[in-house]
Amino acid sequence: MLPHLSKRFHTGRRHYPERIVQFGGGNFLRAFVDWTVDVLNAETDFGGGIVIVKATPGRYEALDEQDCLFTTYLHGMQEGKLVEQTRLIGAVNRTVYPYQDFADYLALARGEALRFIFSNTTESGIVFSADDRMEAAPPATFPAKLTRFLLERYRHFDGAPERGCIIIPTELIVDNATRLREIILDYAALWELEADFAEWIKAHNVFCNTLVDRIVSGFPQAQAGRIFAALGYEDRLLAAGEIYHSWIIEAEPRLLDEFPVDKAKTPLNIKIVADAAPYRTVKVRLLNGAHTSLVPLGILLGIESVREAMEQDALASFLHDLVFQEVIPSVADIPRAELEAFATDVFERFRNPHIHHRLLTIALNSSSKVKERILPSLLAYHAATGALPARLVIALAAFIRLYRGEWRGEQIPLNDDPQVLAWFAAAWAEAESTEALVQRVLSKADLWECDLTALPGLAPRISDCLRKIEAGGLLDMMKQASQ
Repeated sequence: MLPHLSKRFHTGRRHYPERIVQFGGGNFLRAFVDWTVDVLNAETDFGGGIVIVKATPGRYEALDEQDCLFTTYLHGMQEGKLVEQTRLIGAVNRTVYPYQDFADYLALARGEALRFIFSNTTESGIVFSADDRMEAAPPATFPAKLTRFLLERYRHFDGAPERGCIIIPTELIVDNATRLREIILDYAALWELEADFAEWIKAHNVFCNTLVDRIVSGFPQAQAGRIFAALGYEDRLLAAGEIYHSWIIEAEPRLLDEFPVDKAKTPLNIKIVADAAPYRTVKVRLLNGAHTSLVPLGILLGIESVREAMEQDALASFLHDLVFQEVIPSVADIPRAELEAFATDVFERFRNPHIHHRLLTIALNSSSKVKERILPSLLAYHAATGALPARLVIALAAFIRLYRGEWRGEQIPLNDDPQVLAWFAAAWAEAESTEALVQRVLSKADLWECDLTALPGLAPRISDCLRKIEAGGLLDMMKQASQ
């Protein structure tokens, strides 16, 4: 029986000044932000200790029992080889629980060393509620808690400019920091706080929009015994994630003076940029676009997961050519070398043997995903070349066929807006011909936000693809497209 992780397994641990308050202690933050901070503490002069605030009721019992220590297990393909890494994370100093001890929470705001605030409260966490009250201990929503926290700091330090914070949320919403800042100002108005507080928020606190990317799968049940044996202890909080790690932070270059991610020896793949929008476009068009293109093709070919798709030579080759020959040429404003490097990372991630991405899971809400992830590349390619991208057209046709809801006599358990699914079912049931179906689907402007029948040649190409798919020729059509 192996002992449980405790501070005796980290005898060289340093407790750094509490420069970071982190809202949330889930798997993603621990294997993403905390891992990054731990690397910075070890390899640079950053010296930042983390205090984790639980933004919801309850406690992080396992974290407290393990002296705020935990291990990350990162894995993935690099240059065609499987790489595995473990790291004992000692960057977290302690936990704070606003619901159990609100005074302790407010005392944290008065910390002399505090400079950074990180968060991940899920996509639904950055919200405003007119029912939140300043007198609540604590307020309900995360932005209200943060407003009360910053107000305490503002009042304690008499609005000193240098006591503002650098606030870096990682929630998966567009312009996450801008939205958080707006809500904080909304609470300042709702609670009728002093005008100077709102000015202090705007002038002396830095809100950084971010784009984050690392798949964190949580506790690796299948590998845990082997990992524990190698570590010499058991860790209830062992957090598994892919080795790939990308963090785009929208900020002035001077952020590097305080957050020196460029000084670490470990490749962090963290960029400080003036505008995160182009990088968001790259992620949506290349990574998400490849996923969304793959889903209907793989399902119709009887493939269950992304990794299995990468083991099917014809499908893997087709998807590679779709990205490199059609998507990348359609993306402007980013150097091609950078796009190709990103795409290479994407395909190594797809081949990670430890991650089982079911295609039916990725298929969730595919109708909106096709509009956001495939159509922009298809339209941009046509605008740039005057031609239709053959592989993206096949992917679009496969999506239309998938949304018939059955294949070879079996129902496909699609998960999308019920109205969208009902509309597609009716379109297929009522169509008098393949051409009539295609006209009806492509002209549905409220689905695509445009009339796709206006794109020269698209409707007949989609009709031809659908006939070949129905006749069992999808794989041959894909092979011909990649010749």
